[in-house]
Amino acid sequence: MMDLFDTPGDAPTKTDGPRPLADRLRPQILADVIGQRQILGPEGPLSVMLAAKALGSIIFWGPPGVGKTTIARLLAQETDLYFIQISAIFSGMPELRKVFETAKNRRDNGQGTLLFVDEIHRFNKAQQDSFLPLMENGTIVLVGATTENPSFELNAAVLSRAQVMVLERLATEDLELLAQRAETEAGRELPLEADARRSLLEMADGDGRSLLNLIEQVMAWKREQPINQATLSTRLMKRAAVYDKSGDSHYNMISALHKSVRGSDPDAALYWFARMLAGGEDPRYLARRITRMAVEDIGLADPQAQEICLQSWQTYERLGSPEGELALAQAVTYLALAPKSNAAYLAYKAAVLDAKNTASHPPPKHILNAPTDLMKDQGYGDGYAYDHDAEDGFSGQNYFPDGMDRPGYYVPVERGFERELSKRLAYFEKLRARRGG
Repeated sequence: MMDLFDTPGDAPTKTDGPRPLADRLRPQILADVIGQRQILGPEGPLSVMLAAKALGSIIFWGPPGVGKTTIARLLAQETDLYFIQISAIFSGMPELRKVFETAKNRRDNGQGTLLFVDEIHRFNKAQQDSFLPLMENGTIVLVGATTENPSFELNAAVLSRAQVMVLERLATEDLELLAQRAETEAGRELPLEADARRSLLEMADGDGRSLLNLIEQVMAWKREQPINQATLSTRLMKRAAVYDKSGDSHYNMISALHKSVRGSDPDAALYWFARMLAGGEDPRYLARRITRMAVEDIGLADPQAQEICLQSWQTYERLGSPEGELALAQAVTYLALAPKSNAAYLAYKAAVLDAKNTASHPPPKHILNAPTDLMKDQGYGDGYAYDHDAEDGFSGQNYFPDGMDRPGYYVPVERGFERELSKRLAYFEKLRARRGG
């Protein structure tokens, strides 16, 4: 789909100068938009809004180059609203006040305003709150565009007054259709062999704007003979990975990596690990996170997993990139194939909860040291059984606060080393029951 690339202002202006291919191919009606059937299809939310003549405020959430700006402009056209576009990067409260004032004047004269705010997540809370009264009284229909998760970046008050619509990266068939439109516009086919054409679509990585920019470069070569994939790869660079180390994609990918490890899928785990590295993620961050995976999801089912993570981390520190990244990749592979258990993790969480709820309960006196006569007089240490003197080296005494029912936090799984720990736990529980502990 052609997103495509409005400059700030109220409406497109005519020009006799050269126009980029993306601008020449901009859809003129919503029916021409490529992709995004989930919102533009017959039962899609935008189609339903337009059919009911009840366009409300919207937040478009999606990656770059998928049509957010184009759809917003066409919505204004379909509903006879005056279109104004601003960017949160370049606008502050003075600019917003001017926009709001002109929108009020326009409304007094009988015309509504569709205010398109690109990068809306970059506005602070006060700036976002300034939209609310105008959204409520109908002065503006707000259409915001963001590449970040609105749940984290936008005020709850704005979200409660707008419908969030997710725009998806373009599928290969969408990009192929876009390439065909570009060929029609140019009056000739792309001078590419079949494998090179597929490679060109892959280079765009779901971004329509990126694809059209690449096509424009290829068309400028004016080659008579088709270009093969190897030649294309030397002449064009693949689109940079969409990855913000502090943004939504960062959290999505580490989640994908973690769940692939937990799901015992080494291939998927290595894929997401490689994706994060390709996006510029700090390998030290990944070393820390995979060590956490070893503790949380493998635990005592394979105590060696944690040690392997720490060793791979140390190897990376000594070798650096890119050699040290192989050690981290080996750790990821080991974790994915290791037996899984979160028993210790759950036991710790349960213990933390009980510790909060019983924070004022002292330890039982028989397990307290008595370094002074006063403490001895108070009964500290009375009745303590030294486990090494007991049969089997186990006294079975109670170590929880007096009056607290004995909980059972740790429930090992029947996988890996925890099978052995399960036997030990059952053995001590049997002895404890026999000795009344």
